[in-house]
Amino acid sequence: MNYLSEMLRLPVVDSAGEKIGIVNDLGIATGEVFPRVTALAFQGPGKTPFMISWRKYVERFDEDGVYLKYPATDIRFSYLQPDEVLLARDIMNKQIVDTQGMKVVRVNDIKLSATGDNQLRLLGAEVGARGLLRAIHPLLERVSARVAKMLGKQLPEDIIAWSYMDLLERSTKQIKLSVSHKTLSELHPADIADIIEQLDPRLRTQVFAQLDTEQAAEAITELDDDELMTEMLEGLSDREASTMLATMDPDDAAALIEELDYEKAEKLLRLMGVKEEKAIRNLLGYEEDTAGRIMTNEFVALPATATVQDAIDALRGLDEDFESIYYVYTTDAEGALTGVLSMRSLVVAEHDARLKDLAFRDVVWVAPDLDQELVADEMTKYDLVAIPVCDENRHILGIVTVDDALDVIAEEHAEDLQIAGVSVGESNAGESTHAFTWFAQRQYWVVVWAIAACAIAAIVVSPLSNIDLTYQDMGIEGARDMITSQGLMALMPISIMPVVLMASMRMVSFVKNSYLEYDERDDEPKPYLGFFIKTTFIGVVLAGVVFLCGELMATTLFAEANPWAAKTLLACFKSAAMVIAATYASAVVYFYILFRSDEKDQSVSGTSLTFAAVLLSALAYTILGSMPLL
Repeated sequence: MNYLSEMLRLPVVDSAGEKIGIVNDLGIATGEVFPRVTALAFQGPGKTPFMISWRKYVERFDEDGVYLKYPATDIRFSYLQPDEVLLARDIMNKQIVDTQGMKVVRVNDIKLSATGDNQLRLLGAEVGARGLLRAIHPLLERVSARVAKMLGKQLPEDIIAWSYMDLLERSTKQIKLSVSHKTLSELHPADIADIIEQLDPRLRTQVFAQLDTEQAAEAITELDDDELMTEMLEGLSDREASTMLATMDPDDAAALIEELDYEKAEKLLRLMGVKEEKAIRNLLGYEEDTAGRIMTNEFVALPATATVQDAIDALRGLDEDFESIYYVYTTDAEGALTGVLSMRSLVVAEHDARLKDLAFRDVVWVAPDLDQELVADEMTKYDLVAIPVCDENRHILGIVTVDDALDVIAEEHAEDLQIAGVSVGESNAGESTHAFTWFAQRQYWVVVWAIAACAIAAIVVSPLSNIDLTYQDMGIEGARDMITSQGLMALMPISIMPVVLMASMRMVSFVKNSYLEYDERDDEPKPYLGFFIKTTFIGVVLAGVVFLCGELMATTLFAEANPWAAKTLLACFKSAAMVIAATYASAVVYFYILFRSDEKDQSVSGTSLTFAAVLLSALAYTILGSMPLL
């Protein structure tokens, strides 16, 4: 018996051979790396629950049942101890944290190991498909494993060792796991944030309860979802939330407070210490998306006349949670920035050397109202890990560090992907693996085509419905031939329409690429006229190619056999060419929309632009393509 699912529902038999119940759970003591089964829970007559000591009463067990050492009359029942949990009740079908793989998983089964002294030990949790199939029915697991083997594949076990598990649901009692490896609270804050994002909403607060204030503060700043950050903060009491915000770096705290409503934000700020409140309010005073908003006031600046030893003493006196120090800045008597030294310069210099003799004087700095994207560009250009933010008198207000610059670059990249019609969470390796998601994101033009085809068919069929099949001159057969001929002609514009829709999709793709590649300069006008000329020329050339293809098909297939069909086909291709030319001429409108949305700091997705272009093209072609049939 290797799995809990195999032991559940086994009969429990006393020493007299009498069945006294069926197994419904096993209890373990959590204070071991591979915990022993310490209790047997079974259901007796009348569905009455009982629990007994495994070590004291169980003699042996096999696939037929669990056999006890004593008759039922000599058995004394026990209770679950504070350091014990029940496997089926507390772990099966529950979420756990895999602290090795740093992810949240659901337990489908539990693997056990029998030892020679009639003991059972917990090895780990089965979180893969095999455990799920076994939990449904062991036969289903065996059949699936054989089918997979016949196909040349394996159906492997996916076991997480108990020593790498951390329980999330602790509603029955507070359990401290004594394990030899990292638990949740010892993970990196970024890993904790990843785990929180995977959790069910009802479990997130329980995870936060396991972290101290500093760990919770670091983890919440690593969350990518602003709404989730706000949700986690509002789940705390005002005092806890205020303490956690005060623990954060001021720029991170300011970004988080900005997501709260005004009354909540003011209350949390007033609960902070005066120093922390002032630092955060100073940052909130700057406009959004500027250097002032993302800078931190934790930096080291010393008079240029100070010595290297003075700088070292200043660094030693900093608090443990002080912002990472990359440079030491020097100032003149008025406090204006005069130079900068790297940590390496301080380490290798003589302790009595003056900072002014070692400092690099051509310091790169930015104004507090500079756009944060330009700040990141400056740091990238000069390979800086921190850049000072100064007022007009070169007094240092704060510094922007490399981690904040990377966040800005990541946000800009996400916006570019959204403009390009790519979901931020989408894998770079290819399209979404979910069929419906893939269809909705990339193949919606088929739906537009189908709707437009129905419209064309309705336009064609409507006049034919008025034909009197008893009309004397045509006869029934003649009328039917006419209807058939007209129906076949309706297929011509429908079959040509995908060319128009695909051309409109390619047009929007060209617009997005041109926008992303444009090197914007504030002193130069937007290249609307040049872009209009370029796209119009492309549209005319493409329309000409489409029309020539149509003329070739019309003259080759129908010129002699059916002149009317040839004329209709050529007219449909002509309509398609006109719509394509007009679509590319209108590309400058989409180009303008992207620039205007960027200036207004609004987000316009590439998918919405493409859908609009496809819809307009389909509408225009439906009208023009139906005319030859009327």
